[in-house]
Amino acid sequence: MLRTTKVDKVNGKISVPGDKSISHRAIMIGSISKGKSKIQNFLMGDDCLSTINCFRKMGITIDIKENIVEVNGRGHYGLKEPEDILDAGNSGTTMRLMSGILSGQSFTSVITGDASLRKRPMDRIAIPLRKMGAQIEGRQGGRLAPLIIKGVDLNGIKYISPVSSAQVKSAVLLAGLYAQGETTVYESIKSRDHTERMLKYFGGNLEETSEFVTVKPSDLTGQNVHIPGDISSAAFFIAAAAAMPGSELIIENVGINPTRDGIIAVLKDMGAKIDIEDIKDNGGETVGNIRIIGSKLHGTTITADIIPRLIDEIPILAVIAAVADGITTITGAEELKVKESNRISTMVTEMKKLGIEVKELEDGMEIKGNNKITGATVESYGDHRIAMSMAIAGLFSEDTVTINGSECINVSFPNFEKILKEIVK
Repeated sequence: MLRTTKVDKVNGKISVPGDKSISHRAIMIGSISKGKSKIQNFLMGDDCLSTINCFRKMGITIDIKENIVEVNGRGHYGLKEPEDILDAGNSGTTMRLMSGILSGQSFTSVITGDASLRKRPMDRIAIPLRKMGAQIEGRQGGRLAPLIIKGVDLNGIKYISPVSSAQVKSAVLLAGLYAQGETTVYESIKSRDHTERMLKYFGGNLEETSEFVTVKPSDLTGQNVHIPGDISSAAFFIAAAAAMPGSELIIENVGINPTRDGIIAVLKDMGAKIDIEDIKDNGGETVGNIRIIGSKLHGTTITADIIPRLIDEIPILAVIAAVADGITTITGAEELKVKESNRISTMVTEMKKLGIEVKELEDGMEIKGNNKITGATVESYGDHRIAMSMAIAGLFSEDTVTINGSECINVSFPNFEKILKEIVK
């Protein structure tokens, strides 16, 4: 059980664990490539370990030494029929992206997950995959896991995604590696593009514009991958330092992919003093050191056009809005309802326990600033980002904030509490 309480400032130089999204993809793409892939700074969180376990069950040899992972890829059709059900744990990325790969195999597989994952919508990937010819069954007409996927010969499609979701896009693109002809995904607002970048790095045949991405069947070759620090993990410390005058924090080697940097753009719009230094390219991903100088922030308006760039950072931005001047309004964030929890209602419920003036909207929330945050016992709902957001709220609280179920943080950030203790003053 994690407890936090008020501090005057945060200071130091830290690193955060490897990017969760990229870690997942490195295992999946490495497994269907020819030859060995060496993955450094891999995130040893529960979600990414679920991906490793699933591919091990399909005959892929994966060796782990500290945070270095070696994947012995077996090529395009090298996966073997699993003898048991594949368990994605709490990981929606594992289930959704792997479904794209499994749809083009020569065997039948079953994927399940924990109680939370079995409630999350899977029709968003099943619908386009079925359009490609995939045979996918599940509960409630294929909407919910467990999923039964019978591998078949797939056909390329042109798919206009109704949501800007990297998981939907990635599932279709990965299936497209096994489909006859071209597979194209259109999005109204571009979602994170880690799959596209990694497929290109491994030799994939892709074409991209700002509106669509097209993939053709490709033979992939194993590569060395260095996973950048996860900006979604760094976001909790970026936000805390930015909103706390007197703070100075440097977070080293963070991925600053332009489809993921919305947290920095919004905080700067709120008056944050943030600089990115030592920018470099790392295997197709942009990496840099983030320097934050604390100051008093002001409210802002966050709308649908930027939501795909910061969907995972909305909970921590809501906390920071509560201590900023003025009102912050968040709209166009319906996607938050189908995360590990309904992050709109759960954040509103728990923030109110802390004395924060917040109103739930159909697609977001409105937060009144300059709150005097009070201590309380709050719930995580088994959602790692809710738990970490509440922990940061405690740094601004007059009394202790206790987070029930904080062990869920291990999903994405196993050493969160250790790093937090290093920087609080």
